[in-house]
Amino acid sequence: MGNLWIAHFDSSSSSSPSSTRPSTPEIAQNTSNEGTHSGTGSAFSSRLDEVSPNGKILPIAPTLKIFSFAELKKATRNFSPDTFLGDGGFGRVFKGWIDEKTFAPTKAGSGMAIAVKKMRPDGLQGRKEWQSEVNILGSLSHPNIVRLLGHCEEDEELLLVYEFMPRGSLANHLFSRGSAFQSLSWSIRLKIAIDAARGIAFLHCSSRKIIHRSVKPSDILLDSNYNAKISDFGLARNGPHGKKSHVYTCVMGTYGYAAPEYLATGRLYVKSDVYGFGVVLLEMLSGLQAINENRPSGQRNLVEWAKPYLSNRRKVLSRVMDQRLEGQYPSKGAAQAAQLILKCLRSDPRKRLSMTKVVEALEQIQAIKHMP
Repeated sequence: MGNLWIAHFDSSSSSSPSSTRPSTPEIAQNTSNEGTHSGTGSAFSSRLDEVSPNGKILPIAPTLKIFSFAELKKATRNFSPDTFLGDGGFGRVFKGWIDEKTFAPTKAGSGMAIAVKKMRPDGLQGRKEWQSEVNILGSLSHPNIVRLLGHCEEDEELLLVYEFMPRGSLANHLFSRGSAFQSLSWSIRLKIAIDAARGIAFLHCSSRKIIHRSVKPSDILLDSNYNAKISDFGLARNGPHGKKSHVYTCVMGTYGYAAPEYLATGRLYVKSDVYGFGVVLLEMLSGLQAINENRPSGQRNLVEWAKPYLSNRRKVLSRVMDQRLEGQYPSKGAAQAAQLILKCLRSDPRKRLSMTKVVEALEQIQAIKHMP
């Protein structure tokens, strides 16, 4: 996938970076100890937030376990290479096992599987991103958002503990080759797209109007039944409130997915996520990565190459559609998906669809039956 990059935009003439260290996003954080308590055994932290899982604002008080570093070492067999799951901007991810009720570490194969993200000292993302993940993801509860179970902050060690998603990321299934990753069918791709869109729509409709800011296939995780969940909230920001249409922040993300207005000005809109989702949907349609320097000149940027074809049904079918689908999809559905992508990729964020409308459009496409 593309590389993480950082750029800085000043939102006022009086502010400037205080050092030469790469800028990090100005994420609203709650670093107080209010709401933290200890009991016999492990400590837990809890907060109250308002979320909207089914169109209503509901108060919830999720509880995150505060793990010790020793517990997570034991759960992952000392972060054994055999438990390694993947690598990212934050650090390495390992599989571990804990008791379902007590969350105490257990032997491999016993209890509940977890994914442990361990920040490395030289990681591109740091403490602010770790804190954002705890503060934002830790307060969310939705079937299409990955569940954060707990965290660890001990000496220089920063770790996050998530539910384990056995089928890994969407990126693996779209772009990896080999027997371990079978090509996804049209119906499964649509199911994943709808799940992911519902997760993002939930963020946008919550009282905080959360902007994910890093929508890409590697951040869409799949369970054993291909149910999709949005993950990686290290770059997430609380959205604008009142009459404001955007928030200012330094530009961070992955090449190929960031909205043009965000790249140009540092202005982050709720609909900046819609652009990123449009890129992901194009990747799901074509089976091609957003940026690939190994493709011929003129095709390295997927959006720039595919956009001229998306409004022409015949060219969508002949030039854009993933050949691994072997034609097993409704041509009408493919054409409508292409039109939806164009609506997500509009240059003016005000003219893009909302994620709620994207969900509705995808559900309509899903209802189209395949005709040989």
